[in-house]
Amino acid sequence: MLTMSKERQPHKFHYLLHSADLVHDYLRVQLLPLEVSPHQARVVKALSRMGPVSQIDLAREFDITAASMSTMTARLITLDLIQVEKDPSNAKRNVISLTKKGQTISPKISRAWANVDAFIEDKIGAKNREKLAELTLSLRDSLGGRSPRAK
Repeated sequence: MLTMSKERQPHKFHYLLHSADLVHDYLRVQLLPLEVSPHQARVVKALSRMGPVSQIDLAREFDITAASMSTMTARLITLDLIQVEKDPSNAKRNVISLTKKGQTISPKISRAWANVDAFIEDKIGAKNREKLAELTLSLRDSLGGRSPRAK
């Protein structure tokens, strides 16, 4: 059983925030060779599951504004990870999809994520890692979060 350190926070969520920052930093290091940020990696992985999708639909899946998604897609275009083409069924709409480079990097992102899972397991053990995953999934879902859907 985990024990709380002598350093007590009056607000327990602070432990979650601090841990999330530390795990995020570890993930950032894992993704450095791929030259993508954790947020960019999430978009690449979502597109690998969803297939071609409009920028507006992608923004909805991530529950962010179209302007924020536009900034993200511009960076991913610069990195040659995604491409934008006219929607063949609606000329007023653009469709985003992965480039060859984006398709190639997607499994490498999965490996980086697996490394983070292994890192967490190394720190707290397999049983606690599973409990942590269940609890954080429950929290995410109860807060209205979800994974971007596959088509």
